[in-house]
Amino acid sequence: MKHAVIFAHPNAHSFTAAMAEGYAGAVEALGHTALRRDLYRMDFDPRLKSTELPFAENWQAAPDAIAERELLKDADVFVLFYPLWLNSPPAILKGYLERVFGVGFAYRGTSQGTTPLLKGRQLLSFSSSGAPLYWLQQTGAFEAIRTLFDSYFAELCGLALLDHVHFGGIVPGAREDFVAARQDDVRNTVKKHFGAIPDAR
Repeated sequence: MKHAVIFAHPNAHSFTAAMAEGYAGAVEALGHTALRRDLYRMDFDPRLKSTELPFAENWQAAPDAIAERELLKDADVFVLFYPLWLNSPPAILKGYLERVFGVGFAYRGTSQGTTPLLKGRQLLSFSSSGAPLYWLQQTGAFEAIRTLFDSYFAELCGLALLDHVHFGGIVPGAREDFVAARQDDVRNTVKKHFGAIPDAR
């Protein structure tokens, strides 16, 4: 299987980056392929241009979005890793979804609405926040994220939604043993959905 591991954090040594790398390593240990898409290191431009707007005259995907679509076209699993800022994913991730998972790749526009183009693929999300999970649930923020960035996005694209794992109470400079324990949680999620990971020893 090919996993597109898409992660968004400006710090290359962040908790988010560590979790994404833990996931990539886990699926590679299973013999799967991990395609890493580090949006900040790629300097991905999240701004949707007027020429990319569907149904605009002579509209088309931009070259950078086309290049991403070519890389992702045979991915079996799309995996999102992101922190919550203002209780939502970073703008760079939303822009990536808008520009790459748009008309012609993830769905097709019809007179009746849209038709998904990624049926048979899967979606998995990992998010983190400084606030604890129970607070996000109490305020409705977590349900809003699940609705927009999991359920709606999966349905639009035709993806099977596997899971959303959230890590709350994450602070900058978290201890190494804490980060390692959360990477174990990521590996256990991989095991849950894709099978036991061989012991590296």
